[in-house]
Amino acid sequence: MPQEIRFATFNVCNLSQPGAKLYDNLAPLTEADYAAKVHWTAQQLDRLDADVIGLQEVFCLQAMRDVLAHSQRYREAALAGVSTTPDPHTGLPRQMPQVALISRLPLSAPATIHSAFPAGVTLPAGSRDALCYARALLQVSLQLPDARTLDVLVVHLKSKRPDYASDDQQDNPMCHAQAQLRSLIRRGTEAVALRALLCQLHASTPRPRIVLGDFNDTVDAVTTSIIMGEGGSATAGRYYDSRRIQADPAASAHGYTILHEERRMTIDHVLVSEHFHPDAPLAIGRVQAVRYFSEHLPDAIVGASDHGQVLVQLQLDAAPAR
Repeated sequence: MPQEIRFATFNVCNLSQPGAKLYDNLAPLTEADYAAKVHWTAQQLDRLDADVIGLQEVFCLQAMRDVLAHSQRYREAALAGVSTTPDPHTGLPRQMPQVALISRLPLSAPATIHSAFPAGVTLPAGSRDALCYARALLQVSLQLPDARTLDVLVVHLKSKRPDYASDDQQDNPMCHAQAQLRSLIRRGTEAVALRALLCQLHASTPRPRIVLGDFNDTVDAVTTSIIMGEGGSATAGRYYDSRRIQADPAASAHGYTILHEERRMTIDHVLVSEHFHPDAPLAIGRVQAVRYFSEHLPDAIVGASDHGQVLVQLQLDAAPAR
């Protein structure tokens, strides 16, 4: 019989321990702020009730462990992520936004962190960190209930926030425009780097994969299209937006993940390999339904994320008899 496996993506929005300095324009969390954020995030995880959840903006893995300890469904779940490294000047752990993953499915191998771009991909000369992602990617191999292996890649691409140079005058319209262009170039380059990595993985081990996270762009944007491999003649190694191929389109007819100046958009996505496309000859299952958890966005809820969450319900076909 088919078996349901649930995947979700969740930008937890600046999850850090109390007192940690994150950004110049953002006050550190107080103890009360932290308690509220841990409580809300744990409740939201339990609402999702997904087998695998990719996370973004985890500044500290210990904070994520506190969330899991306050949850009802994930206290025994595996947690994989990018650990903070000591600051070379102070020796203290650096608080930086990273991705992570929690899973109730067993991990079949240690997680892999992809910090550098694949060979041949680089930002324009003179760019900061020209050979690496702004936020490292996380690749985790999971064992499905029927013993098949599935890879999950958790991503958080560069935002649209202007990337000002040190000598830019931020109130100068042209400096602002150039800073916006730098952000677009970085996000586009990260998309190309991710596409190159997916092609390498497909060539070496063509097994089911899911790419999920905060893409900071809509599904019809050029950057997302690059990642999915749209427009080329080859279909092998393609990725598909779960929402577009779900069996129950009504489940997410009005879904969105961000609300900005009264505009509702979806920039958090779950992409699946051809193994979950209903018309693919190698399909091992299908996307049954996609749901969005965005009810909190119109209201100012203490501790809540500024993103909605995406939940994808997959139905796995029975593995062929050996």
